[in-house]
Amino acid sequence: MSRLILGPFNRVEGDLEVELEVADGRVLEARVKAPMYRGFEVMLVGRDPIDALTIAPRICGICSVSQSVAAAKALADASGVVMPPNGLYATNLMLACENLADHLTHFYVFFMPDFTREVYAPRRWFGETQRRFAALVGGAGGGLHNRAALAARARWLELMGALGGKWPHSGALLPGGTSRAIESTERVRLLSRLREMRAFLEQTLYGAPLEEVAALASLADLSHWQARVQGSDLALFLDIAADLELAALGPGPGRYLSYGAYAQVDGSHALGRGVWDAQLQQRLALDASRISEDTRHSWLAEGEAGQPLHPMQGLTQPDIDKPGAYSWNKAPRLAGQVVETGAIARQLVDGQALIRALALAHGGSVYTRVLARLLEMARILPLMEQWLLALQAHEPYHQVQALPAQGQGVGLSEAARGALGHWLKIENGRIAHYQIVAPTSWNFSPRDAAGTPGALEAALVGATIDSSDGRGQSVAVQHIVRSFDPCMVCTVH
Repeated sequence: MSRLILGPFNRVEGDLEVELEVADGRVLEARVKAPMYRGFEVMLVGRDPIDALTIAPRICGICSVSQSVAAAKALADASGVVMPPNGLYATNLMLACENLADHLTHFYVFFMPDFTREVYAPRRWFGETQRRFAALVGGAGGGLHNRAALAARARWLELMGALGGKWPHSGALLPGGTSRAIESTERVRLLSRLREMRAFLEQTLYGAPLEEVAALASLADLSHWQARVQGSDLALFLDIAADLELAALGPGPGRYLSYGAYAQVDGSHALGRGVWDAQLQQRLALDASRISEDTRHSWLAEGEAGQPLHPMQGLTQPDIDKPGAYSWNKAPRLAGQVVETGAIARQLVDGQALIRALALAHGGSVYTRVLARLLEMARILPLMEQWLLALQAHEPYHQVQALPAQGQGVGLSEAARGALGHWLKIENGRIAHYQIVAPTSWNFSPRDAAGTPGALEAALVGATIDSSDGRGQSVAVQHIVRSFDPCMVCTVH
């Protein structure tokens, strides 16, 4: 048996190392390490509560809107303010704009370029994959669709300029709504941006209308659809996935968490809230009071008697000489169990028929995680068109309400990578407590006190190690890690 350390990973937001115990060319055990400490939770204590809207988004430059939404929800919960419909629609539009940009970037820039590595040169699809997805290749030699996707993404993010003033770190999101009203004439221009992205997705990624992709409900539907759109990027991914058996790579824990995405006027969510249990094949209600953070293997102080703490009582106290610790990430658990979060969780919890069928047939895997992200784009963009058209002229976007001198609040939201929660307490008009559990905190957690590995740590077991690049790297490990799409700067907030 040998030990292998992979890292730092390229095309990852933040610092990540993976330590593997390897025997006979396969991973026996994995430890996922977040080696950087940032301490935003500590920075927030003692500040005016409204400062959370300025500081929390600075945790990350690619999912800052998600942090803003969670912080605004926590403050709204503490104050009791309710958004007017326009504010809710505008918030959803900003969050969806960022989430879809993340999904697009993940597929074209982070995930697919790994299939252009020389280890895959003998594969029949290699040449076409290089032409479309090779990273940093100029001219007609490769990366044509990468560049087209980045151009589409740049135009897409102009939506944020109109909706939030700028991106990242918009200051438009507030507990009672948004500070930026959308005029009727602007709405026409914003609809044109949505339709530009729709055209890119339908012509390049899917080769079919969004509604047709979103309606896929079975493995047979997917097979018939793939035969009709062989020139599309999704069809190419499906070919690669079948050839490399990605459906068997990187199995998840079988429990999937979603806080519910895109709040609706009636209090529901466009994508439902709950927990999907793959063994029971049931959607279970979410009891957020049963969330805890275990720090046994984190460079952070433990609670009294070493017990895991709910985020409303959580601690962020560095303990850099702690025996047995190997990560700055905590180990979030739901009722003591490991869960996975992300687009696959949202689609399973919401009952999307194709993703449920794929998860039943293959389990949570590299294949189902990536496909869930791609399917989510087809589902959300039409909703964005509806939200934009639902904005009412001369109606308020923001409800003003003072924050309390004493109180507490919880902000639960869904970033592109999954479940994001903010928990805060206010005392004497100042933040007395602030804790954040980010999506990558769930998926990339270290072991807990019982020795149970996190979702990625378990998913890496059994992966093959390929040293063909001369550095002992593994394309299988790369695919598994990237299928979760880590955002490590959010993890070590």
